[in-house]
Amino acid sequence: MASAAIDTQLADWRTRALKLENEVQGVIVGQDAAIRLINIAIFARGHVMLEGGVGVGKTTLLQSVARGIGGAYERIEGTVDLMPNDLVYHTFLGPEGRPQIDEGPLLRAGEKLSVFFFNEINRARPQVHALMLRVMAERHLHAFKKEYRLPHMVVFADRNQVEKNETFEIPSAARDRFMMEIAIDIPDDRELRKSLVFDTKFQHAEKLTQKVESGLLAFDQLNDFSDVVQNHVQSSPALEEYVMDLWSATQKPESFGIALDGVDMHRLIQAGASPRGMGMLLKAARVHAWLMNRDYLYPEDIHAVFHEVIAHRMVFNSMYESRRTLLSRQLTAKILETVAVPAKS
Repeated sequence: MASAAIDTQLADWRTRALKLENEVQGVIVGQDAAIRLINIAIFARGHVMLEGGVGVGKTTLLQSVARGIGGAYERIEGTVDLMPNDLVYHTFLGPEGRPQIDEGPLLRAGEKLSVFFFNEINRARPQVHALMLRVMAERHLHAFKKEYRLPHMVVFADRNQVEKNETFEIPSAARDRFMMEIAIDIPDDRELRKSLVFDTKFQHAEKLTQKVESGLLAFDQLNDFSDVVQNHVQSSPALEEYVMDLWSATQKPESFGIALDGVDMHRLIQAGASPRGMGMLLKAARVHAWLMNRDYLYPEDIHAVFHEVIAHRMVFNSMYESRRTLLSRQLTAKILETVAVPAKS
């Protein structure tokens, strides 16, 4: 494709991507940063773990995003009795009272599935996690004596962070399958909080999501366009060396002089970011650069996604695991503050 045609394609898709953000921000208030990160994940074709309490609007947010992307939206609730086959098929009594089998939420929409939401994934058993993670990685599944392809599916999941009984935490190796962990927090702004409580439009989630223009992004073209973005945005040798230093700092932060209060830095990290994680960091950063109308990576593109892509990939010593949320935020901030940033050319 000629350079002028690629530039036109990049500009057209950028307009649509930014319109999606604006549309979703119009119905989901106080979550602009999270919406931008979700947009980045969509164009980087990465799965997302959402972090946040109950009732903060995660479902409405995803339904709004899914409407803008186009394609089908499916959801399943994690429960202790959920089995792997519940993702694939379900049984029911037909009109004549006979048992019948139909396709489950993973397969129902076929290749039109664009957004799959696994609510409270940690309430499901490890066997369910194993199937879900395999489908996330391979984007296809064999069932009913045929192969189901899910080439356009992006998975969003969240965890029940309140109950500890009958929950099954996702191990580190499994968390690495998610490109990002994105926080959905209650807004700090008092006026926004007041709107969420007293403005009755926020009590009707279905009506809110209908305000988002449908099919803005042409879900079945996102894979090909994502490749265009990845090939278009370039990096300098100095930027590549910087990323290598950041990677080393996730593995041995103490070697960079990084210290956290009350933490033995020599015992904090069991494993730093994985090669896959660093690859995903660069994929997300290139999308950020494209959204900012640049064709070269800057350090700020790395910074914009660093915590969300890297924090959940660092394996802490068990003595610090209970403080993971706070320590991971402090550590990623210290890494970006400490590792020398290359000068812009």
